[in-house]
Amino acid sequence: MRPITLFLCGDVMTGRGIDQILPRPSNTVLYESFVKSARDYLELAERRHGRIPAPVNFDYIWGDALKVLAQQRPDARIINLETAVTASDDYWRGKGINYRMHPDNVGCLTAAGIDCCVLANNHVLDWGYAGLDETLRVLQAAGMQTAGAGPNLETAAVPAVIPLTQDARVIVFAFGAESSGVPASWAATETRAGVNLLRDAERTVRYVRETCAKIRRAGDMVLVSIHWGANWGYEVSQSQQELAHQLIDEAQVDLVHGHSSHHVKAMEVYKGRLVLYGCGDFINDYEGIGGYDEFRSDLALMYFPALERSSGELVSLRMVPMQTRNFRSGRATPADAAWLHQVIDRQVRRFGAGVDLQDDHTMTLNWQ
Repeated sequence: MRPITLFLCGDVMTGRGIDQILPRPSNTVLYESFVKSARDYLELAERRHGRIPAPVNFDYIWGDALKVLAQQRPDARIINLETAVTASDDYWRGKGINYRMHPDNVGCLTAAGIDCCVLANNHVLDWGYAGLDETLRVLQAAGMQTAGAGPNLETAAVPAVIPLTQDARVIVFAFGAESSGVPASWAATETRAGVNLLRDAERTVRYVRETCAKIRRAGDMVLVSIHWGANWGYEVSQSQQELAHQLIDEAQVDLVHGHSSHHVKAMEVYKGRLVLYGCGDFINDYEGIGGYDEFRSDLALMYFPALERSSGELVSLRMVPMQTRNFRSGRATPADAAWLHQVIDRQVRRFGAGVDLQDDHTMTLNWQ
């Protein structure tokens, strides 16, 4: 019986400049300190790499990633959607940066066959409670499941359940940590909408364990997706590693999907389970913005972990290096793939693993 293969990536940020090139762009007004129009991000990108022929088709932003998905044929596709999908003008005062994609552009997500959008992050409430409510309605109406945000704590915490076959499902829990910039005031409560805030490790592990005891069936894979940590830097904190290990030890989680950093970070295989500490950005409008160039946030990875059906243990991890240019995801050049390989291989060695660069410029994790 073949393993279950997932597609995972880092942050998908389809607001601001990305939204402006799609068929139905939102109002351009922003409330940032220096940038007041979303079109400014489009202009910065065009200064760097040339004109983008807007409006583009919904599949444009995924570019070569769609070919990779067709080749890999993952059983489920899970992303962290770090954008409100709304026409609401009720921006969150004092937030500074507010991401918004027009609801009519939701086709840019269905074009990639996304099954589940994780929403426990620091941008889903950028356009207020009305914006969150519309985001949930639009995504679900488009056939995608959501996890990590809702009209109250009970619904924000409940995991998404993705059916794969008659006897296999992927259960997706999602949490957002204040360390990633999620305001404490965004936490969902019994009577208030918001995100599923990661308050402490013990409570998080207990909730996942107790929920799985009620709903988990033989053949199910359990994934916990966490928005945690700072935007820049390769450090993996002790608290992050401890939480990941506790989820695996005490709640029998099969995979921990970490994100928030704008660049890819280390990964670990702990007791046969994969922990991705930082998947980086996958789609954003940062092209043309200076600063932190040494991290190469234009480079990203498509992660394809294969899990053994009966045990949930990692069988293999294939990674495909990608690069953003003209707001479009393309295959990284051989030189850029080699650079990214060196960076990731160096990071995973402290966890007793290594990364092999293949002849086709993809990567595989070697931990045995």
